[in-house]
Amino acid sequence: MDVVARHLAAIDRLRARDLPPGGADHHTVELDPGHGPRPSTDDLHALRDAIAQHLGTRWGETPPWGQLTLRLRLARGEEIPEPWATLCLRTDELGVWQAEDVWLAVGVADRDEADAIRLLATVTRTAPP
Repeated sequence: MDVVARHLAAIDRLRARDLPPGGADHHTVELDPGHGPRPSTDDLHALRDAIAQHLGTRWGETPPWGQLTLRLRLARGEEIPEPWATLCLRTDELGVWQAEDVWLAVGVADRDEADAIRLLATVTRTAPP
């Protein structure tokens, strides 16, 4: 199984997890980069783009969601719901889809130089702000 197919399967398992009805709960996971050396930022962005292409085929093409506006709103003291508040601090851009009754976001967490670069997938019932 190639890496994109493996990540799509992980996203499908994530979507299958129970979220409390009517709740704002969410699940975020790191998509396993596999064995060997840690991928570069460029590698993970390319992988995110490949995953986004497949998810766009399933749920419709969507433009990338830039996170700068959310970070500015957060800095002004506006309350941003989770998981969007945390995702905007960790990523510069997300692929976002409404997948049936949940929202799905995929992005590269590369904003914290002290932390490893991570490919993240999130499901939530909370619509993006």
